[in-house]
Amino acid sequence: MSADDDRQATPPSGSKVPEDSEQATAEPGDQPRDGDDVPTPWELKEQERAEAAGDDGDSDAAVTWESPPGAHDDEEYKWHTAKRTRSETAETDAVEFIDVKKAFGRNTVLNGLNLGIPEGQISMILGPSGTGKSVCIKHMVGLLYPDEGDVLVHGESVPNMRDDDLFEMRKKFGVLFQDGALFGSLNLLDHVAFPLRQHTDKGEDEIMEIVTRRLKEVGLGGAGDKMPNELSGGMRKRAGFARALVLDPQIVLFDEPDSGLDPVRTALLCELIKEIHEENGGAYVVITHDIMSARRVAEYIAILWKGRIVESGPASELFNSDNQFVRQFLSGEARGPLGME
Repeated sequence: MSADDDRQATPPSGSKVPEDSEQATAEPGDQPRDGDDVPTPWELKEQERAEAAGDDGDSDAAVTWESPPGAHDDEEYKWHTAKRTRSETAETDAVEFIDVKKAFGRNTVLNGLNLGIPEGQISMILGPSGTGKSVCIKHMVGLLYPDEGDVLVHGESVPNMRDDDLFEMRKKFGVLFQDGALFGSLNLLDHVAFPLRQHTDKGEDEIMEIVTRRLKEVGLGGAGDKMPNELSGGMRKRAGFARALVLDPQIVLFDEPDSGLDPVRTALLCELIKEIHEENGGAYVVITHDIMSARRVAEYIAILWKGRIVESGPASELFNSDNQFVRQFLSGEARGPLGME
């Protein structure tokens, strides 16, 4: 057993064994507790293992929750992510995070993040709320800069860009915000036309042709004159999607696109994302904690927890992962290494 395995088999520091107890020399899986009526997570896992094995639960085998790679050791984490700085499913990456650290005061959000977003695929960054998913997106477009490390977009360092280069780099991105982020005083035609009028020299006829085409793509072909307050939540999302696409971006970011939508409209939006990606290509990056959306859409998945990547790779591999943290999160089970912390 490796040093890392020994460390992972060690019970929480709060579990104390009396020195004069026979359990002082017990295996790590045989942890005592303060209250006899409340089983520890280790005992619950042992019970499940015993039931699955068909025995009476008296086995001496130690059973522990598997810790995410690097949960205790920085070197272990660097080894885990070294091969994944560039994704294994694409020759090049649209976006790369290299040892990125970001803190707000005493709150460390990204803690040495290594991640590659593959070109030409729909990638999903999954993770519990508050783990830094939105902070990742803000680093991609240069709204935030890392305290340490680097963020590359098509091989160019975002933190080291001059203002004019950063301005041009941002044109590579389209962004769908959580609530659509529509201007209350503009109808849908003017919303979608806004980036074209701001960033191109196209004539109004050409702009309207592009806008009309994009609105039709998202199923809003006859809604160009509607104001935001006349739209349902799903229509607002689709309007924001049309605006995100209007400059033909190479990378499209989706900040929890399923937020506020019922299950049916979430499924329809997922299908729309897949269809438009098949037509337009590029790198799509979706951040969410909705597992059903990931099953419908994702080709590549990265799971973020406490500012680090627990595991990343093709979606088919992660949904069959042996890592207990990954399995618990993707199945939505209450029992496992991920708690309410």
